[in-house]
Amino acid sequence: MESVRPNPASSRSKLSRKFQKVIHLKTATKKNLSNNGFCLMIPQEKLKCCESQQFEREEIEDAAKETKNRAAMEAFIAKLFATISSVKAAYAELQMAQFPYNCEAIQSADQAVVDELKALSELKQSFLKKRIDFSPPHVTLMLAEIQEQQSLMKTYEITMKKMQNEIQVKEGHISSLQEVLREVVQNNRSLEKKLNASGSFSVLDNVKFSEDANPKDFILVLHYALRSIRNFVKLLIKEMEAANWDIESAANSIHPDVNFRKRDHRAFAFESFVCREIFSGFNDPGFSLQGDQNLSWPNGSYQKRLFFFDQFKKVKSVNVIHFLKQNPNSFLGKFLKAKYLQLVHPKMEFSFCGNLNQRKTVNSGEYPETEFFKAFAEMGRRVWLLHCLGLSFGQEVSIFQVRKNCRFSEMYMESATDDIFASADGDFRVAFTVVPGFKVGKLVVQSQVYLCNAKCVVKKN
Repeated sequence: MESVRPNPASSRSKLSRKFQKVIHLKTATKKNLSNNGFCLMIPQEKLKCCESQQFEREEIEDAAKETKNRAAMEAFIAKLFATISSVKAAYAELQMAQFPYNCEAIQSADQAVVDELKALSELKQSFLKKRIDFSPPHVTLMLAEIQEQQSLMKTYEITMKKMQNEIQVKEGHISSLQEVLREVVQNNRSLEKKLNASGSFSVLDNVKFSEDANPKDFILVLHYALRSIRNFVKLLIKEMEAANWDIESAANSIHPDVNFRKRDHRAFAFESFVCREIFSGFNDPGFSLQGDQNLSWPNGSYQKRLFFFDQFKKVKSVNVIHFLKQNPNSFLGKFLKAKYLQLVHPKMEFSFCGNLNQRKTVNSGEYPETEFFKAFAEMGRRVWLLHCLGLSFGQEVSIFQVRKNCRFSEMYMESATDDIFASADGDFRVAFTVVPGFKVGKLVVQSQVYLCNAKCVVKKN
């Protein structure tokens, strides 16, 4: 048999492949030896997870650091404001110690101011050097708030003491002024009594007979009469209060549906009533009195003017009660009798006096010497003087009233009070006339009116 021989080509190829594997193994071994270790491949998902955790830790650390810095800054600001409040309180205490002067208190307060300023300076240096770490910050914040509240309370106490001292000083000043006022009032009353007793009154001495109307003299006598009217109104209200009258109801019965801005403004209602009654009939020479047809006046116009000016001179400076007793049938006596019976209602007099004896005395032609009637008679005398003076003028003198709800006019009116003009609403209306106005020739003497805002005046249907 013929033996089989191996193929030389296939043997060479197998040998070549083994040789290449050996070379490749040596090359790989050299590379691994050059890297001094093992190279492990980390999965991409695990690598991303590690990076995310690292980033979150850094964010948490930054947030914690920022929170800590914010808390420290808040504590610093609270401490700053608390120190400033302490400086203010110490300075207020220093001022308080100077009035009245107290040496020890001034030294103590001055030292307190210096200490607080030092504390403020230390805070400034801490801020400039960025050393504002107040640990723990929440405790510092709470202590700063307590310090600020204590400083504020101290400041308020000092301010309250200062205001109390000012109140005491002003009360003392008011008391001294009231004492001066009482002395002045007493002196004025004493002088008025002396002047009335002596038969002279300097206010009316310069009033002379004029060929024409003299508005200046008329206004002088009008104010002279109004002072007496207001004194009588005060006495009238005093008697009402003593008799337990309801003052508010009485004022509303005179002028209903009026909203008085102040409690004491109700006196204007009574003044209005008295003026309305006492000036009623002013335009007529005889005041439109009952039985005035028996009164005789001179025929001529000039003689009539002289007659009334002579009446003015006769009673301008007399004691009215003495004059009435000596001249019971005079024009003034008849005027006062008629006006008293017209103005003072029997129920009013009975509530004041408990009887009607005073009314009966006046009605019989006699004149009582009570305080109430003396005040009424003096008021009537002055109104009669104004009436006589007006009739002595060469031009006509007339009286006028302003109707309710009329718009305010500066030409014909003046307000009885000035507080109404502080109102933002400028539409002022007349609630009622307090003192009537007068026309002296072409001159208008303004009436005094009580004003309300337009919405406060109630219109009756």
